[in-house]
Amino acid sequence: MRKKVVGIAMGGYASEKTISLQSGKNVYQTLSSKKWEVYRLLIEKNQWTVLDKKNHEYQLDQNNFSFNINGKTLRFDVIFNAVHGVPGENGELAAFLKSQNIPQTSCDPFAAELTFDKRKCLELVKKTGISVAKSISFDHGDHYDEKSILNVVGLPCFVKPNKSGSSFGIIKVYKKKALREGIAWALKEDSELIIESALEGPEISVGAYTKNDKVIVLPATEIISKNDFFDYQAKYEGKSEEITPAKLDAGMIQKINEIVEKLYVTLELKGVCRSEFILVDGNPHLLEINTVPGLTDVSLIPQQLKAAGIALTDFFDQLLEEALKKNN
Repeated sequence: MRKKVVGIAMGGYASEKTISLQSGKNVYQTLSSKKWEVYRLLIEKNQWTVLDKKNHEYQLDQNNFSFNINGKTLRFDVIFNAVHGVPGENGELAAFLKSQNIPQTSCDPFAAELTFDKRKCLELVKKTGISVAKSISFDHGDHYDEKSILNVVGLPCFVKPNKSGSSFGIIKVYKKKALREGIAWALKEDSELIIESALEGPEISVGAYTKNDKVIVLPATEIISKNDFFDYQAKYEGKSEEITPAKLDAGMIQKINEIVEKLYVTLELKGVCRSEFILVDGNPHLLEINTVPGLTDVSLIPQQLKAAGIALTDFFDQLLEEALKKNN
């Protein structure tokens, strides 16, 4: 029986490209070459390139998703999506692969597009009864005055790009006079912003995935940032303490897990996803959902898998097998 040809999609067009390359490299080095025929698929604006284990490059024919190697034409059987941001997390890659009838490890186009749009996602989540921060939307070119914004969200508040990850472009505002500067900073990352109240309480991150049509919730991580919040430095440069499993009582863990499972089912998520919360007086408030979470050596999902006693190799196999099963 021939091995399935796996493409690990990495790179992308967003600020998160560097992190995506690290995630993809970790997946590539972890997957068993005895079980899969694995290639890296480097996604860039101008071209998509296939890399083999010797770093030889082969151009991908996007018309039929095939490439030629040593005189043989290969076509990917399945794609492991490790592209953070655009086009891997916003539904573009999922839609393209769906048109090619190639399964992939992450959400379908609609769910990916929804969760990538923080404003739409949080609005829908709020209707399900799950708590979120007070917020307002702001687009490039909108006229505004600081007083009307702060009447809604108060101080301190966060100014965030609506469609971005890894904390790129996020700024915490403490004073009214700093709001205009914060908006200008965030607009460098995205033309759509979300301005929301700064919630006070422990920050909790929880991964979930499906196995045999059952949602599996991973051990929660409590994040204690050494910086002002869980920014890029805290996430990737050691400026945080991450406690997995989180030191929460059993009742709170159950409450969070039930919310995570509800989100996964309600939003029709697939693959591994990570939900972020702030606990305010014991009430979990959702910040966002990451549908292509980091898989680097220092990322939270690998930490949670370790706490659950799940080997990375087995987990990545599981994601690929579930993706292949979806297409059968």
